[in-house]
Amino acid sequence: MTAVPEWMRPPRPEGWFSEDLDKIAEAPRHTELIDGALVFMMSPQRVWHARMITALVNSLTDQAPAGVEVDREITIRLDKWNRPEPDLLVTTAPYDPSRTFYTPEETLLVVEVVSPESAHRDRTVKLRKYAEAGIASCWRIEDENGSPVFHTYELDGPTQSYAPTGIHRHELRTSTPFAIEIDLDALVPGRKS
Repeated sequence: MTAVPEWMRPPRPEGWFSEDLDKIAEAPRHTELIDGALVFMMSPQRVWHARMITALVNSLTDQAPAGVEVDREITIRLDKWNRPEPDLLVTTAPYDPSRTFYTPEETLLVVEVVSPESAHRDRTVKLRKYAEAGIASCWRIEDENGSPVFHTYELDGPTQSYAPTGIHRHELRTSTPFAIEIDLDALVPGRKS
């Protein structure tokens, strides 16, 4: 058994803080902070997952109104101990090339494309944390035999939890966080509607 590298040891007994994430040069790409613990994405990413994110970023960017930005794989500083990295997020923050995170107040929508190795975090932990931080909308995308299924949620303010607003196959039409129409079958590589 090999020794744990020194950089993996938390700098304090309470664990890691959100601002620590920018100081760990040795951390693998896509490192998240969940409840003061570092979470690494060590599994190889599936092509379906990568292409789904790219196609969705392109579709949302084409439809986004002025003042709304679409980014992929940038962390959100939810609080002192949590800085998860959604697969995609829609924000009102102006473009800043040196930015490494967004805040919940700037975030209109988070999207998680579920992978086998992160399914529990994507379906439960991260959704709960996004809602508790006050992010208005969340989408969870599942792979159903090669086709995307979008589970959409909207924040119920008084309870700080998400209420499901729909399960979408083939097409998604919504007015939240802005007017969006997506041919879901066209997002799948090799399929044209």
